[in-house]
Amino acid sequence: MGLLRHRPDEPVGERFQMREKLLSIGDDFWIEDSQGRRAYKVNGKALRMRDTFVLEDDSGNEVARIQERKLSIRDKVAVERGEDTAATVHKALIGLRDRFSIDVKGGPDMTAHGNIVDHEYEIERDGHTVATISKKWFRVRESYGVEIAAGEDVPLLLAITVAIDSLT
Repeated sequence: MGLLRHRPDEPVGERFQMREKLLSIGDDFWIEDSQGRRAYKVNGKALRMRDTFVLEDDSGNEVARIQERKLSIRDKVAVERGEDTAATVHKALIGLRDRFSIDVKGGPDMTAHGNIVDHEYEIERDGHTVATISKKWFRVRESYGVEIAAGEDVPLLLAITVAIDSLT
Protein backbone atom coordinates (compact mmCIF):
# COMPACT_ATOMS: atom_id res chain seq x y z
CA MET A 1 0.00 0.00 0.00
CA GLY A 2 1.47 3.38 -1.02
CA LEU A 3 1.79 6.27 1.32
CA LEU A 4 0.08 8.65 -1.06
CA ARG A 5 -3.32 7.89 -2.39
CA HIS A 6 -2.68 7.30 -6.07
CA ARG A 7 -4.10 5.46 -9.02
CA PRO A 8 -2.46 2.16 -10.05
CA ASP A 9 -1.30 3.68 -13.36
CA GLU A 10 0.51 6.59 -11.65
CA PRO A 11 4.16 6.18 -10.68
CA VAL A 12 4.86 6.00 -6.95
CA GLY A 13 6.97 8.80 -5.55
CA GLU A 14 10.00 8.77 -3.28
CA ARG A 15 9.84 8.06 0.45
CA PHE A 16 12.08 9.42 3.20
CA GLN A 17 12.41 9.05 6.96
CA MET A 18 13.08 12.09 9.16
CA ARG A 19 13.68 12.54 12.87
CA GLU A 20 10.82 14.12 14.79
CA LYS A 21 12.90 16.33 17.09
CA LEU A 22 15.10 17.58 14.31
CA LEU A 23 15.44 21.23 14.96
CA SER A 24 18.17 21.88 17.45
CA ILE A 25 20.52 24.52 16.17
CA GLY A 26 23.97 23.02 15.83
CA ASP A 27 22.48 19.52 15.57
CA ASP A 28 22.99 17.59 12.34
CA PHE A 29 20.94 14.60 11.18
CA TRP A 30 20.45 12.46 8.12
CA ILE A 31 17.29 12.01 6.06
CA GLU A 32 17.15 8.39 4.92
CA ASP A 33 15.52 7.05 1.78
CA SER A 34 13.12 4.09 1.69
CA GLN A 35 16.10 1.69 1.54
CA GLY A 36 17.56 3.11 4.76
CA ARG A 37 20.41 4.86 2.92
CA ARG A 38 21.50 8.36 3.89
CA ALA A 39 20.11 10.62 1.15
CA TYR A 40 20.27 14.16 2.58
CA LYS A 41 21.83 15.78 5.61
CA VAL A 42 20.29 18.64 7.58
CA ASN A 43 23.09 20.72 9.04
CA GLY A 44 21.94 23.01 11.88
CA LYS A 45 24.20 26.05 11.81
CA ALA A 46 25.11 27.13 15.35
CA LEU A 47 26.00 30.64 16.52
CA ARG A 48 23.83 32.49 14.00
CA MET A 49 21.57 35.47 14.61
CA ARG A 50 18.66 33.58 13.03
CA ASP A 51 17.78 29.92 12.78
CA THR A 52 19.61 28.45 9.80
CA PHE A 53 19.64 24.92 8.44
CA VAL A 54 21.49 23.69 5.37
CA LEU A 55 20.14 20.76 3.36
CA GLU A 56 23.03 18.86 1.77
CA ASP A 57 23.01 15.90 -0.59
CA ASP A 58 24.83 12.70 0.37
CA SER A 59 28.07 14.11 -1.13
CA GLY A 60 27.98 17.19 1.10
CA ASN A 61 26.85 19.66 -1.60
CA GLU A 62 24.40 22.33 -0.43
CA VAL A 63 21.04 21.93 -2.19
CA ALA A 64 19.04 24.40 -0.06
CA ARG A 65 19.40 26.79 2.87
CA ILE A 66 16.48 27.19 5.28
CA GLN A 67 16.56 30.51 7.17
CA GLU A 68 14.22 32.20 9.59
CA ARG A 69 13.12 35.68 8.51
CA LYS A 70 13.18 38.16 11.38
CA LEU A 71 11.33 41.45 11.67
CA SER A 72 8.13 40.43 9.93
CA ILE A 73 4.54 40.55 11.17
CA ARG A 74 4.29 36.78 11.19
CA ASP A 75 6.94 34.11 11.37
CA LYS A 76 8.47 33.22 8.02
CA VAL A 77 11.14 30.84 6.87
CA ALA A 78 12.86 31.20 3.49
CA VAL A 79 14.14 28.28 1.46
CA GLU A 80 17.07 29.55 -0.58
CA ARG A 81 18.97 28.01 -3.45
CA GLY A 82 22.18 29.82 -4.21
CA GLU A 83 21.46 33.52 -3.88
CA ASP A 84 17.75 33.20 -4.75
CA THR A 85 14.77 32.54 -2.50
CA ALA A 86 13.06 29.47 -3.97
CA ALA A 87 10.12 29.48 -1.51
CA THR A 88 8.85 31.27 1.58
CA VAL A 89 6.89 29.35 4.21
CA HIS A 90 4.59 31.16 6.65
CA LYS A 91 1.79 30.17 8.98
CA ALA A 92 -1.69 31.12 7.76
CA LEU A 93 -3.31 33.73 9.95
CA ILE A 94 -6.88 32.50 9.59
CA GLY A 95 -8.50 29.22 10.49
CA LEU A 96 -8.52 26.86 13.42
CA ARG A 97 -6.60 24.04 11.73
CA ASP A 98 -2.86 24.12 11.29
CA ARG A 99 -2.18 25.61 7.87
CA PHE A 100 0.87 27.00 6.16
CA SER A 101 1.19 28.99 2.95
CA ILE A 102 4.17 28.31 0.73
CA ASP A 103 5.01 31.01 -1.80
CA VAL A 104 7.08 29.43 -4.57
CA LYS A 105 9.17 31.70 -6.77
CA GLY A 106 8.53 31.07 -10.44
CA GLY A 107 5.83 28.47 -9.87
CA PRO A 108 2.40 27.81 -8.40
CA ASP A 109 2.14 28.34 -4.64
CA MET A 110 1.45 25.48 -2.24
CA THR A 111 -0.33 24.95 1.07
CA ALA A 112 0.30 22.57 3.95
CA HIS A 113 -2.62 21.51 6.11
CA GLY A 114 -3.49 18.89 8.68
CA ASN A 115 -2.08 18.12 12.10
CA ILE A 116 1.32 19.73 11.67
CA VAL A 117 2.49 19.29 15.28
CA ASP A 118 1.86 15.53 15.16
CA HIS A 119 3.41 15.21 11.67
CA GLU A 120 0.18 14.16 9.97
CA TYR A 121 -0.30 16.59 7.08
CA GLU A 122 -0.21 17.09 3.33
CA ILE A 123 1.41 19.63 1.05
CA GLU A 124 -0.76 20.52 -1.93
CA ARG A 125 -0.46 22.51 -5.13
CA ASP A 126 -3.58 23.38 -7.11
CA GLY A 127 -5.63 20.82 -5.14
CA HIS A 128 -3.18 17.96 -5.85
CA THR A 129 -1.11 16.34 -3.10
CA VAL A 130 2.61 16.69 -3.80
CA ALA A 131 3.83 15.36 -0.43
CA THR A 132 2.34 13.46 2.49
CA ILE A 133 3.92 13.56 5.94
CA SER A 134 3.00 10.92 8.53
CA LYS A 135 4.28 9.22 11.68
CA LYS A 136 1.99 6.22 11.17
CA TRP A 137 4.37 4.55 8.73
CA PHE A 138 7.15 3.95 11.27
CA ARG A 139 7.37 1.96 14.45
CA VAL A 140 10.49 3.88 15.44
CA ARG A 141 9.65 6.61 17.92
CA GLU A 142 10.66 10.15 17.07
CA SER A 143 10.59 9.43 13.33
CA TYR A 144 8.16 10.35 10.60
CA GLY A 145 7.88 9.73 6.90
CA VAL A 146 7.73 12.04 3.93
CA GLU A 147 6.45 10.70 0.62
CA ILE A 148 6.94 12.97 -2.35
CA ALA A 149 4.92 12.43 -5.51
CA ALA A 150 6.73 11.32 -8.66
CA GLY A 151 8.15 14.15 -10.74
CA GLU A 152 8.26 16.65 -7.88
CA ASP A 153 11.30 18.65 -6.68
CA VAL A 154 12.50 16.38 -3.84
CA PRO A 155 15.11 18.73 -2.25
CA LEU A 156 12.66 21.65 -2.29
CA LEU A 157 9.87 19.65 -0.64
CA LEU A 158 12.24 18.22 2.00
CA ALA A 159 13.49 21.76 2.72
CA ILE A 160 9.87 22.97 3.02
CA THR A 161 9.20 20.13 5.50
CA VAL A 162 12.20 21.26 7.58
CA ALA A 163 10.95 24.87 7.37
CA ILE A 164 7.47 23.88 8.60
CA ASP A 165 9.05 21.95 11.46
CA SER A 166 11.08 25.00 12.45
CA LEU A 167 7.91 27.11 12.62
CA THR A 168 6.02 24.72 14.95
